[in-house]
Amino acid sequence: MDHPPAYARLNASIGALAHAAPGVMAGFASLQQASQVEGDLSGKVKELMALAIGIAVHCKGCITYHVHDVLHAGATPQEVAETVGVEVMMGGGPSVVYGAEALEALAQFQALTP
Repeated sequence: MDHPPAYARLNASIGALAHAAPGVMAGFASLQQASQVEGDLSGKVKELMALAIGIAVHCKGCITYHVHDVLHAGATPQEVAETVGVEVMMGGGPSVVYGAEALEALAQFQALTP
């Protein structure tokens, strides 16, 4: 995937969606702007969080968008790499926990079947 052209295509597609569904996209734009206001968390930290979530939900467009935006927010390549490392750890850990829970449930249901 070539991300810079993908970023431009995403912007164009989002613009078309805003034209087709202006109320929805105005609401989304308002939510996005409000969530990015600098507070106790910097814009850079918020973008790093958005990138990690984009990776976790396997959204290629989100990854393209938030890598672009996090770099413009001042993140270093090492900060991005560390964010990816944390997401990998988190993506693996919950899967282990919930996978073990599913196997426990399976064993319990099997125990009820003659």
